Amino acid sequence: MQTLEHDVPDKASLPSSGLAAPLREFNLLRWFSLISLLIIASVAGGLGYVSTRFVVRDSVERDAMLTAQFIQAMAQAEVRHSQLPPGTTMGELLDPRLDSQHLQVSPALARSTRTEFLDHVEHLPDTLLANVYARDRTIVWSTNPQLIGKRISADGDLDHAFRSRKAVSASYHQAEDDREEQKFLREPRYLFIENYIPLFDSQGEQVLSMVEIYKEPQDLVRRIQRGYVLIWVSTLLGGALIYFGLFWIVRRAALLLHHQQDRLVASETYVALGEMSSAVAHSLRNPLANIRSSAELAQDIASEPARKNINDIISQVDRMSRWVRDLLVSLRPASDEVEAVDLVAAVEDTRLAFAQQIERHGVQFSFAGPALQWVASQPLQLTQILNSLFANALEAMPQGGHLRVEVRRLEGQRVQLLLSDTGKGMSQQQERMVFKPFFTTKQGGLGVGLALVKRIMERFGGSVSLHSREEEGTRVSLIFNIAAGGDHGAQHSGGRG
Repeated sequence: MQTLEHDVPDKASLPSSGLAAPLREFNLLRWFSLISLLIIASVAGGLGYVSTRFVVRDSVERDAMLTAQFIQAMAQAEVRHSQLPPGTTMGELLDPRLDSQHLQVSPALARSTRTEFLDHVEHLPDTLLANVYARDRTIVWSTNPQLIGKRISADGDLDHAFRSRKAVSASYHQAEDDREEQKFLREPRYLFIENYIPLFDSQGEQVLSMVEIYKEPQDLVRRIQRGYVLIWVSTLLGGALIYFGLFWIVRRAALLLHHQQDRLVASETYVALGEMSSAVAHSLRNPLANIRSSAELAQDIASEPARKNINDIISQVDRMSRWVRDLLVSLRPASDEVEAVDLVAAVEDTRLAFAQQIERHGVQFSFAGPALQWVASQPLQLTQILNSLFANALEAMPQGGHLRVEVRRLEGQRVQLLLSDTGKGMSQQQERMVFKPFFTTKQGGLGVGLALVKRIMERFGGSVSLHSREEEGTRVSLIFNIAAGGDHGAQHSGGRG
């Protein structure tokens, strides 16, 4: 099936419609895809990082607080159990170098009390290493005997713990080979928690000793790892849902904007053509009518050789008259009021109107569908559609062929009309441009036929599509809404030839 040719009028010949020169097209979907992906990925990554840090820090601090409370409770219990004089604390008994300096506590009692307390510290669960520091940062006891007696002089965390007087200072990290106090009896599998637990004097103001506990709580580590997985999976899924949700919305908006832009361009085109349509009608109609009348008068008195030329004049005048009529019909304001129209009867009327051309071109016509099918349209508009499609199909088959029309019901109160021919078809590029105004593949055509078909179908809630292959033919599909109250037509299939 041929379409109307690519007769694009010169821009200078069109009246100005008030539109400025188009700017460089902004690809909304592409820029949104890139920028939103970067923003959502950054926000999701930041939230995931903050959440994991909070979960780990909170878990570590909670475990450290429990450990500190246990150590301090044991220290007080051992002091009471040994019946030491009032005001005596475990902090002043942990340095064995000071056993002989206690005025009210014997060295043996200080040693036994210290031993009981340190035995509890040594058997704390999940402990990698336990150290006890005197005020001069000397390790006076350790679960690793090799560390006893060493003085740690360059440990910022230890100095901070002595100065801060906090109930516990906790941090989590991996082992560092350059720190001599981290000589574990076994290497940690993952991370470990380092706790500094100060033991104060009786007034609670001065730190007398510092208990350092290195722990690898297996249950806590597993909970932290599960928290990591849960937070990051939730963050990734949430970010992906937000991104694809917004992408879908913006994609719909971009398609809508593109559709509205196309409609705006088409409207501006029709406005420009409307401004010159009256000039075309006044300038061409009367001269063409005069030319045709004069040619008909001359035909009666002309010789036989001249009649052929006169017939050519008349046919070309009729052709130009059809151009003017098609142009005016395509630009005429149309009502959107829907009527119930018998599609099958409209097809039959169109076939009868083109019967001579069908016979002259040697085209075989066939019809398949119900005997009656009401659709939502307007009689004149539907006739215009079918006339354009039949005319294109016949012009595509000058040497004969097969023109087939099929009407069938679809789901959702829709009806499809398929019109196919076995003509010369068109290329893929022509197929993409076929519904553009003023695009045509026919020499001498105006290029408004299929554009008008698309415009009418969309006005009544329908659609049109076209598929074509070169030298194989063209198939046009029209989708109509079933007219209200017009759903009782006969549904048997039939054929006409």
